[in-house]
Amino acid sequence: MEALRFELSSSSLTSSAVVPSSLLAHSRRSFSSVQLGRFSSSPAIGAVTKTAANEVCTADELHYVPVPNSDWRVALWRYLPSPKAPKRNHPLLLLSGIATNAFTYDLSPESSFARYMSGSGFDTWILELRGAGLSSLSVDSDLEKPRRIDSRDDKQRIVSDVLDNLINVSERMENVLDGGFKILGLQDRLSKRVGDFKQRLELIPRYNWDFDNYLEEDIPSAMEYVRTQSRPKDGKLLAIGHSMGGILLYAMLSRCGFKGMDSGFASVTTLASTLDYSSSGTLLKYILPKNPVQALNLPVLPIDTILEMVHPLMFRPPYALYWLTANISAQTMDPELTEKLVLSSLCTVPTKLLYQLATAVYHGGLRDRSGTFYYKDHIGKTNVPVLALAGDWDIICPPDAVYDTVKLIPEHLATFKVVGSPGGPHYGHQDMIAGRMARSDIYPLIVKFLQRHDES
Repeated sequence: MEALRFELSSSSLTSSAVVPSSLLAHSRRSFSSVQLGRFSSSPAIGAVTKTAANEVCTADELHYVPVPNSDWRVALWRYLPSPKAPKRNHPLLLLSGIATNAFTYDLSPESSFARYMSGSGFDTWILELRGAGLSSLSVDSDLEKPRRIDSRDDKQRIVSDVLDNLINVSERMENVLDGGFKILGLQDRLSKRVGDFKQRLELIPRYNWDFDNYLEEDIPSAMEYVRTQSRPKDGKLLAIGHSMGGILLYAMLSRCGFKGMDSGFASVTTLASTLDYSSSGTLLKYILPKNPVQALNLPVLPIDTILEMVHPLMFRPPYALYWLTANISAQTMDPELTEKLVLSSLCTVPTKLLYQLATAVYHGGLRDRSGTFYYKDHIGKTNVPVLALAGDWDIICPPDAVYDTVKLIPEHLATFKVVGSPGGPHYGHQDMIAGRMARSDIYPLIVKFLQRHDES
């Protein structure tokens, strides 16, 4: 399949190659929402929820949906369509990458993918999967009940020791940098972050999900809820996924194709996503080796705490770890937004999730938890139109990795683009959402694709 459709042309396109995770305990309800901004708060929500939402949520509404077979409730940030924009037929669901929250799509008023989409008339929803952002645990989930001592206590102690080590490392780095960390206030911030995490060590047994749990429980629950709120006539949604969000959408299309089921999507757009990294030069081959955290026997990986520790070396003199920002952006994001992304959009993840995602870098690509179902093998059975965008300077998900999945989709359904120009701007892993030129170069192309399949 060498001749994929290259459409929606632009001079910038070529065909060449916040918050820490909130674990507040909320009362379990069938469905619930908080309206923000110009809307009044729902009296059905307790004061804790209202306060937390008002502090961090930038959407028009905040909704909660219980996840089957778990004590979690996923959060949905809703951006209402502009009354000045054309009326759309389908709501739009946005999925972000691993360990990230809704701020990846709404970093600032000037760089808000979600606001742009709602301003274009789409009823826009950002899903925060369990453990991310404002997703929450129910108060009736027995967290305060006495429990017997077992191996989970050992795992909690291991995590606690690792976090103590982070404090010790930061103190040694402070001495090396001659007190620079004290000036930057890193020690205080890191100590607070570690302290907050230690208070939640009892929650570690709840960090027991993998990729398939997202696929089978979180996303279907969120989709059904959005349908009940937006009421599309045909019951379908438009969906956009970045990084792992796009991988989840591909996996849903694969499973539904294999089972001969309707996916519930009118169209799917993926940004920097693939089901198989094995034939590409992705950096993930070096940072996601087999069992990446198993050697430490960690049940969770506190990504937010780790990046809190190293971020001054990424963004402040002597910039010893500045090269890490290349994993995020090809220098087309404003530095302030890149720093905000690092400090405000990440969370802790279970290692079970990392283990399953790590299969994507080996031969055959991503597998289900049993290791017998290869998602890539069945993506060709989908009947959903797909727009797949790749950044020309993306070292996490390079263009050849994106193409490795897209080439398996029926040709009449697949539109593949590598965004970026030889003379710039260039696009890294996050730039298609929050790069300086994304609003003028990328957003309109996505809207045009969505509009085409919203009307069909």
